[in-house]
Amino acid sequence: MAQTPAFSGFHIFVRDMAASAAFYRHLGFDVSEDPHHSTFSIREGVDVALGSYELTRGYRPEWEEPSGRSALALQFDLASRRAVDDLYASIVAAGYRGELAPFDAFWGARYAEVLDPDGNVVGFHSPRDPSMRSAPPPLP
Repeated sequence: MAQTPAFSGFHIFVRDMAASAAFYRHLGFDVSEDPHHSTFSIREGVDVALGSYELTRGYRPEWEEPSGRSALALQFDLASRRAVDDLYASIVAAGYRGELAPFDAFWGARYAEVLDPDGNVVGFHSPRDPSMRSAPPPLP
């Protein structure tokens, strides 16, 4: 039987490295300085790599730029409900696009989403509060 892989992180393809690095620095991450491949650590053993389209085409010439929305979202925990509101406001005030304003989610957390410069969804959760849980939305 093959060894189960150990998760180590994400690779995000970016059009503008400086803009993407600035966005993730705004979130408080220590993003390395490189015009084509930058990294930052989310937590011990889990990293995010930012790779330019040019670099990607350098080792994979047939690579095509993605189109449409991604089905993935990066998710980050924050210390409090207020922290979700404050970070969302800070990101939007800095000129980044808010995708989903903070709200009290049915699972009991305060939740919000923004878009990074390449349109990737980045979500923020407060700790879950059982007293804030509610019924999920009706499904079709």
